[in-house]
Amino acid sequence: MTRKSEDAGRSTIRDVATRAGVSASTVSRVLGGAYPVSSATRTRVMRAVRELDYVADARAKAIAGVGTPTLAFVLEDITGPSFAHMAHGVEREATRLGHLCLVCSTEGDARHELEFVEMMRAQRAAAVILVGGTADTPEYRDRTRRMADSLASVGSRLVLCGRPPLGPGAPVTVIEYDNEGGAYALVAHVLTQGHRRVLFLGGKPDHTTAQDRERGYLAAHRARGIEPDPALLLHGDFTRDSGHRLMRRAIEAGLEFTAVVAATDMVAAGALTALHEAGLDVPGDISLAGYDDIPFARDLHPALTTVHVPYEELGRLAVRTALGRTPETPDEHLLLGTHVVVRDSVGPVS
Repeated sequence: MTRKSEDAGRSTIRDVATRAGVSASTVSRVLGGAYPVSSATRTRVMRAVRELDYVADARAKAIAGVGTPTLAFVLEDITGPSFAHMAHGVEREATRLGHLCLVCSTEGDARHELEFVEMMRAQRAAAVILVGGTADTPEYRDRTRRMADSLASVGSRLVLCGRPPLGPGAPVTVIEYDNEGGAYALVAHVLTQGHRRVLFLGGKPDHTTAQDRERGYLAAHRARGIEPDPALLLHGDFTRDSGHRLMRRAIEAGLEFTAVVAATDMVAAGALTALHEAGLDVPGDISLAGYDDIPFARDLHPALTTVHVPYEELGRLAVRTALGRTPETPDEHLLLGTHVVVRDSVGPVS
């Protein structure tokens, strides 16, 4: 079969341009992602790409000696310090393996995420790495399964890093860390110090990472025959401001507690400020622990007891696993461990 007959049924960039009512150069700008294009134009072009099942021909670029093999790193918030370390691992490993790493911050917009994945499919990216917890709904599973199938159809690979798996048969690689186990070990450490009323500053109730960490909190109590007071479980998000706000709310409401476990180190940092503002000493009056072991945790006063998550290694492993696959490689589900880092912010109950 000749190259011409192989490609005869494929849509071209001019077909996409005609369908979208724009020039071929505008289609190239949308798919390249390097030039500003209006939202309305981008939407029309990406709709035409979907309708025509258009895939950019990377072979011509490779023959011409232009273009670098790429992979994409997609996350909700690029400012989060834990994700920044994961992105660093992805970028370093991609560079080591001769790939260009593209980063997309979706700000939680599922439509933006889908459009970016479709763009990466059109460019035949080697892999797309989706990072971070989410709401594990039927809509999420259906949308992500369609992404995985679409990428697989052009030889690309979807990697879910810290995201819920899709179930058997989905063409994805899943890489997780032991969220629940880390929270269990951390709360167990707090309980061994004699604390029985432990305030938990959690994330969004429908967020899978937040759910795992809350389950670890509950399981550690129940393993010791303690039923946690529901009033001690507060929900917000994973930011410093949320920790400060929830901590002030707990103090002003007169909640009784001797220790605080925060869902992230950023939440713990906000809680620490609120405790200091209330004239409370850590750990003399209230013990405090976080989760993630981001670098500044050791520089807080007192240094923060927390759970270490190997974020950079997660990023490196995601790249190695995705790029090391062959069509015969079975689907993979990898789980990395976490461990408690004991510092100065947790002490015996007073």
